[in-house]
Amino acid sequence: MNIFYEESGQFKLAHIVQKNDTTYQVDTQFGKRTKIKTNNVFLEFDGDMAQFMQQAEAHRDDIDTDLLWEVCGDAELSAEDIAIDYFGGKPSKSQLAGTYLALYAAPAYFYKKAKGIFKAAPEETLKQALAAIERKKQQEAQMAAWSESLQAGQLPEAIAADIKTILYAPDKQTLTYKAFQHACEQSKKNPLQLAQHIGAVTSIPQYLQDGFEFEYFKKGTGFPDMPVPANPLNLPINTTIKAFSIDDAETTEVDDALSVQHLENGHTRIGIHIAAPSIAIQADDAMEKNIFQRLSTVYFPGNKITMLPENWVQAFSLDEGKTVPALSIYFDVDEAWQVTSQETVLEQVDIQTNLRIQNIEPLFNHEQGTDLTHDDQEAFAHHHDMVYLLQLAIELQKQRNKYDPTRAKQYDYSIVLNDDDTVAISTRERGSPIDTLVSEMMILANSTWAKMLHENEYAGIFRVQPAGKVRFSTQSESHIGMGVEHYAWCTSPLRRATDYFNQRQLLSIILPEQFTARFAMQSSDVFALMRDFDTTYGAYADFQRKMESYWSLVYIQQQDIRHLKATVLKEDLVRIEGLPLMGRAIGIPVCMPRSRAWLNITGIQLPQQHISLNFNKFIHSPEDEVQPV
Repeated sequence: MNIFYEESGQFKLAHIVQKNDTTYQVDTQFGKRTKIKTNNVFLEFDGDMAQFMQQAEAHRDDIDTDLLWEVCGDAELSAEDIAIDYFGGKPSKSQLAGTYLALYAAPAYFYKKAKGIFKAAPEETLKQALAAIERKKQQEAQMAAWSESLQAGQLPEAIAADIKTILYAPDKQTLTYKAFQHACEQSKKNPLQLAQHIGAVTSIPQYLQDGFEFEYFKKGTGFPDMPVPANPLNLPINTTIKAFSIDDAETTEVDDALSVQHLENGHTRIGIHIAAPSIAIQADDAMEKNIFQRLSTVYFPGNKITMLPENWVQAFSLDEGKTVPALSIYFDVDEAWQVTSQETVLEQVDIQTNLRIQNIEPLFNHEQGTDLTHDDQEAFAHHHDMVYLLQLAIELQKQRNKYDPTRAKQYDYSIVLNDDDTVAISTRERGSPIDTLVSEMMILANSTWAKMLHENEYAGIFRVQPAGKVRFSTQSESHIGMGVEHYAWCTSPLRRATDYFNQRQLLSIILPEQFTARFAMQSSDVFALMRDFDTTYGAYADFQRKMESYWSLVYIQQQDIRHLKATVLKEDLVRIEGLPLMGRAIGIPVCMPRSRAWLNITGIQLPQQHISLNFNKFIHSPEDEVQPV
């Protein structure tokens, strides 16, 4: 004798070895001896098990499910009663087994109420269930079609519409994601590889930038139409100065300019002139909302995403040959390099020259151009002014106890993407004469304006470092890294929301009849702006580093570099020399921090911006500077 039983939703057969009230000891079709609970057994039969199952399945396939459902009616019936009604008499055991198979195969039609007892689903419920089953079939067919298209290198319209969500923030319940994931599995490609295969991603830089924009620019990087309002203030034009800026050649948002006037009393008046977009922005207007949403310009090799639209940048950037509004701060400096007075004014300034660092640095560096006397001929416009400002900058550093000519050199890097797809990386020393000049003038302006906000008890967003790390604060505290009592970012209002806000607050101090403070002291809005800026600015910087790392790796590949010099920062963490790149190296012996070493390149993974490095040798002497073989 044999049994027909159910296990884990499947019907099976076994030969009875021994039977008692609660269990059967059986040999399965595959020869395994096991115990089956009596409650799981639906019927006993004799004869060949394989033949019996074939007959049961044949009966199941012949059963009309809709007719079987009608036979059940509204009552709860046993499978045997249902089989009697359906077959028109007492069913054979194979017919009864086939009925069980049919009932279990149609859960939308029949509800299991107890062992062997079923009830037909209500008509309306059945219609809804069948409609859902049909929808699921259609969805599965659609997903299969999409998957086939993806594997063939085609991009279905629905997948194209969802591709960024699929790649960067997948909703695993959507049909498009499931189809894309199925295509990945079938083609043995990861999502990036499949996206490249179908043309949705044309390059890794595009993939990285799209992911960044998807997270931080969900409405896109473009701007709505926001005209620049006419200047209603009728600001006076300062005709006594010749202002000039100093920026990289790629800079289009010129925030700051400088001027130098030699006074009759032997003193010198220096001017620091900052672009003033805030004069044309009203509280909560479209432009301010844009600034508080974007919070900063995003920089990365080969491109940038500006905080302000192009028409606003053109209107307020301190571009050569233009007369533009500026928030200017003037300092009178005596012969002993002491600042004797300062004044902040809102005015219009004639910008005489935009100096570009790449053009003037060969003529103004540690080796030449910084000891020019007043009688010497200038090598470029404002050469004499820059010599004076550099001398003042050094004196200001000394006054802040921050002058250290023996300080270890640090470098900034500029990555240029050439038209022939090659990468060029240039190095500029941090603390060079130009860098010292510009940074000291900005520190002077930022610290003075931060003090003005603090003393007038106006809300501001400050950069503070009373101890430990530098952080943002709505309360002014000392900045030990700068050596100043007050510090705030105020000099880049075209590029940073903090600077726009602080500038607006400064305007309300110097021109209270025309400007009101944007937020009051201790306002929750100030805390929210500070928090949002801090988080977003950090994310933008992380993206810039990611892109710089990517292009650095491309540069290494293009130059076929096999070994790199690096400085060991901590354990296996290293900073690569000559590139804006950090990594981890295997096998570095225990050493002092800041030790230098040669590393072997063992692999590069561009999509992950990862470089595999192995320790080669330390650099202790000039002989060690020679690249390993």
